Amino acid sequence: MNDFWQRAIVHPFFLFLFALVALVWALVGALPAALFFGIGVSVRLYLHLRNLAAFDRWLADPDTRDVPDGTGMWEDVFSELNKLTKRRRQERQQHAAALLQMKQATSALPEGVVILDEADRIEWCNPLAERHFGLDTGRDVGQQITYLARQPEFVQYLAMNNFREPLILRDTRHGDLVLSVKLIAYGDNKRLLISRDITHLERIETMRRDFVANVSHELRTPLTVVNGFVETLQDMPNLENDMARRALALMGEQTSRMENLVDDLLTLSRLENEQNVLQEEKVDVPELLKILLEEGRSLSKGQHQLRVEIGCQEPLSGSANELHSAFGNLVTNAIRYTPQGGEIVLAWDQMADGHLRFSVKDSGIGIAPQHIPRLTERFYRVDRSRSRETGGTGLGLAIVKHIALRHQAQLEIVSEEGSGSTFSIVFPLKRRWAEASS
Repeated sequence: MNDFWQRAIVHPFFLFLFALVALVWALVGALPAALFFGIGVSVRLYLHLRNLAAFDRWLADPDTRDVPDGTGMWEDVFSELNKLTKRRRQERQQHAAALLQMKQATSALPEGVVILDEADRIEWCNPLAERHFGLDTGRDVGQQITYLARQPEFVQYLAMNNFREPLILRDTRHGDLVLSVKLIAYGDNKRLLISRDITHLERIETMRRDFVANVSHELRTPLTVVNGFVETLQDMPNLENDMARRALALMGEQTSRMENLVDDLLTLSRLENEQNVLQEEKVDVPELLKILLEEGRSLSKGQHQLRVEIGCQEPLSGSANELHSAFGNLVTNAIRYTPQGGEIVLAWDQMADGHLRFSVKDSGIGIAPQHIPRLTERFYRVDRSRSRETGGTGLGLAIVKHIALRHQAQLEIVSEEGSGSTFSIVFPLKRRWAEASS
């Protein structure tokens, strides 16, 4: 038995025995002994009450007061309490230091950081986020972020709960500031709102688009002239030199390829132009598939088996020209990369979740898994030599991706090397003509 329990139990036990003895003395007439014992008990009770009062005063303000010095068994209690208090203060100091380091680290980040709770209320933000969103940590903690950042696209981004892709946020409180915003879930229903200033990158990208568009426009005229003269020379009846004929044929082929490249570059520039608003109209997809089937057969020249599978008659809301271009690019690619005698299936159907899907399935050479994520990059080639043979510009899938994004659709690619590929464009419910027109 340790010293504390000796004081707490053994000593009161003996005190009880003494009290019993004193009572006996009092009964038999030994009043002085009983009086002496009563004084001893009173002193003992007074010491307990004084220690309890000191303990109560300490409990009123434990953060600034020192643990009192006790007497008797209270000395052991206060000693253990003092050790515990010191450990807790050290832990708090360590936690405060770690929190300060975290705040200093996040303040030094090149991105804005906002911590949101499960109701999108602000719990904390770093100085860069304050500048990005016009926040004030001291004033806005506890406020919903949508009360302070009210751009409709940002509010919709939060509500959709689909944070795989960042949101590009323009027209903020700082005028020409352009932010890339992304939400990351963590912990117990908390989220990190990360914002990055991409104004400079956007300006560079705008310069690039303008440069490509201007150069493409400037190239179109001389290419048209050169191609015209090449065709004229090829049609001359007195051209008997075989080398000249081969040279003119090659010049015509390469000039035509350059014209196709310029056309694709101009198409991409037009799709990327923010001023180019999507022209909404009713698109009869089943009828469009019939047109694409004829165009595909013309390009294939009987070397492939092409057929159409129409699983629904739902029309789309969108740009008929753009969708024709996107679908046509997928059909053209399937024909280019499918060996003679292969099968190509154009399909339009409604998925189990109601989404509408256009797909092109081929029995071609397929694509290795490491190439699939990069297929929509400009000028990315899986096989450069084969791309030159088929006459592709390397921009077709980039155009398809941009058109899909303008229609809030997703381009999905499923392929296995040597077993063919399936390219699908999946449209959301709101792109159904009935939904868009209601």
